[in-house]
Amino acid sequence: MQQTTLPPPDARARILLKTLIERYIADGQPIGSRALSRSSGLELSPATVRNIMSDLEEMGYIASPHTSAGRIPTAMGYRFFVDALLTTQPMGNTQAQELKGHLRPGQPQRLMNSASLLLSNLTRFAGVVVAPRREPPRIRQIEFIGLAENRILLIIVTESGDVQNRILFTRRAYSASELGAAAAYLNEHCAGLALDEIRASLQTELHRIRSDLSELMASAIEVDSDDAAEETSADYIISGETNLLDVEDLSSNMSRLRELFRLFEQRTALMQLLDVSRRAQGVQIFIGNESGLSQLDACSVVTAPYEADGKIVGSVGVIGPTRMAYDRVIPIVDITARLLSSALSSNG
Repeated sequence: MQQTTLPPPDARARILLKTLIERYIADGQPIGSRALSRSSGLELSPATVRNIMSDLEEMGYIASPHTSAGRIPTAMGYRFFVDALLTTQPMGNTQAQELKGHLRPGQPQRLMNSASLLLSNLTRFAGVVVAPRREPPRIRQIEFIGLAENRILLIIVTESGDVQNRILFTRRAYSASELGAAAAYLNEHCAGLALDEIRASLQTELHRIRSDLSELMASAIEVDSDDAAEETSADYIISGETNLLDVEDLSSNMSRLRELFRLFEQRTALMQLLDVSRRAQGVQIFIGNESGLSQLDACSVVTAPYEADGKIVGSVGVIGPTRMAYDRVIPIVDITARLLSSALSSNG
């Protein structure tokens, strides 16, 4: 979890900041010094509270909306709140057992769909599950068939029985014996390997064999790189995006909301963010521009990795406004990741 580099507030300022953020999360209205004085439990005059709030504003933890005399938290204020002031309560056994009933051992795709829907229903935000990376297909056999006009049909048969056909455009025509020799060489060296492994093992060796055939074989092992990357990439399942239409903090700016939905559709940029959770321990929280994605500047993303048989294979998360009840959302994401891990590990 990223730590703030701002000067830490003193004890009184911490209490006021915590109170202000909790009130703002609950009510969504800027908090004035008089209301904060009454709610904080501190015996401070409104004037003293105003001075402390001015200090907090100068430090960057809170801001004054133009339309109000009250203050609201900044993204940096939320970050300090989450890192230093927030207390989350573990989910009770009764509720945990109820959630467990939604994630019983079963078919992995169904489990991931259920987890995404569960996160969305519990938080009323968008729930997301990053699926495990698929294993790349391994090659059983490669064949070349000569076509007209310096074109060659490449046939790749995988160990699972899938057949992929690709057209290679070459600088010259190849005889049937040359095509047979190239196929025999690749089959001898490539059987049982994935395309990435074939490229790594043959890249140097192809330079040492006859250049006229090495060019053909290099084309064969490179042509499928885009499809291989697609096969091995992770994907994600998202549920409840439309819940964000009901979040006033987001729906008040329709242009920003459209950009957010475009981000969901494009997937690649969001996948890179969610993939960070696979390499981390426990719950990760990205607040506002910490995500590095401008479409999420008004959002927070709470994620946690999940496992299958002791190995981290994906992540679960919630995407919602920065003004979310972190004390509720964090345990929900955490327990969902744990229950999904348990259900997937029980499938074997």
